[in-house]
Amino acid sequence: MIKQALEEIGRGTVEIIDMERIEKLVTQYYDNGTTYTVKAGFDPTGADLHLGHTVLLQKLRTFQNHGAKIQLLIGDFTATIGDPTGKSETRKVLDRETIMKNAQTYQDQVFNILDKEKTDVVFNSTWLDALGASGMVALTTTFNVARMLERDDFEKRYKNGQSISISEFIYPLLQGYDSVALQSDIEIGGTDQKFNLLMGRQLQRAYEVGKEQAVLMMPILEGLDGVQKMSKSLNNYIGITEAPKDIYGKILSISDALMWRYYELLSQMSLEDIAQLQKDVSSRTVHPKVAKENLALEITTRFYNEELATLAKEEFNSVFKAKNIPTDIPEFEMQEGIWIAQALVDAGLEPSTSQARRDIKQNAVSIDQKKISDEKLNLDKGEYILQVGKKRFAKVKVI
Repeated sequence: MIKQALEEIGRGTVEIIDMERIEKLVTQYYDNGTTYTVKAGFDPTGADLHLGHTVLLQKLRTFQNHGAKIQLLIGDFTATIGDPTGKSETRKVLDRETIMKNAQTYQDQVFNILDKEKTDVVFNSTWLDALGASGMVALTTTFNVARMLERDDFEKRYKNGQSISISEFIYPLLQGYDSVALQSDIEIGGTDQKFNLLMGRQLQRAYEVGKEQAVLMMPILEGLDGVQKMSKSLNNYIGITEAPKDIYGKILSISDALMWRYYELLSQMSLEDIAQLQKDVSSRTVHPKVAKENLALEITTRFYNEELATLAKEEFNSVFKAKNIPTDIPEFEMQEGIWIAQALVDAGLEPSTSQARRDIKQNAVSIDQKKISDEKLNLDKGEYILQVGKKRFAKVKVI
């Protein structure tokens, strides 16, 4: 059982630091029932979780299945600074009201995956507010500026003469101090978090906690484009609170190559079964579309139920096979004479008017299922079904 547990914990990981410690903790659980703690932090800088977040959440659930108590850390203090990881400029400061509102939505959503009874939700303002000025100064003495500038994103900004605030230097220290306060046994995060995760080990040593947390790093899930990481700002995400038909349809839109990445990081299928499915697809015993449909059904079921997932599949087949209009599409009211590109943006079908114009030129935009080519078109009074590509629809009433 221990071997199987460690295989499940290691599945899909990019790097594990101190695997021996993880093995010892899991073994102790199976030998005598001793639990251990696994920390994962989320700064509530956005309102909703997407499938990229669930890569970590599912790994946390795996740890819960093998004896762990999860420390789900809501970074309500650190969110006021903003994680500088991967950023080319200083992030805007969020107000307290927005942070707490986002934090509540996180808590409402994570228990679609995690076992609530085996999860402690903690807020790092609890100990960071109490740290005070003297404690903060003491914290800054544990690390030097030269080491901080070795961090890739800081180094690039420094060489390019771009601003780096002192608060951004403090951010990794604060994340590391979270592990001191919680006395975490293990911390997990994305590969982009390596610097911050290792800070936890160093500070536990500096503050003589009596342990150094193991670190487990998961890959960053690519978005629907298969290139950039999944992100709401890049509009390439699948939100876990989206309608069943949208989750199902978006998963079917990914490439065949990306499908296997999603299987590995998101599916509950064993690696052996996934490998066999890949062989079946390669030998044409199973059509890749069938494999993708099964993945879409599994993930949609996870966040809703089997009945709604099946209905989503039927709706998708109705729309995209028979070319029928969906029965449930958003409706908007707009003023007479609105420019078609602006209408597409206002209906949420396009991110910008420039993108809308490009899609019109590429014959990707339809009105009432008829392709349009006039990018300067203005809409008269009436009702229209706007469509971009095969999946995006909106009903527009021009008054």
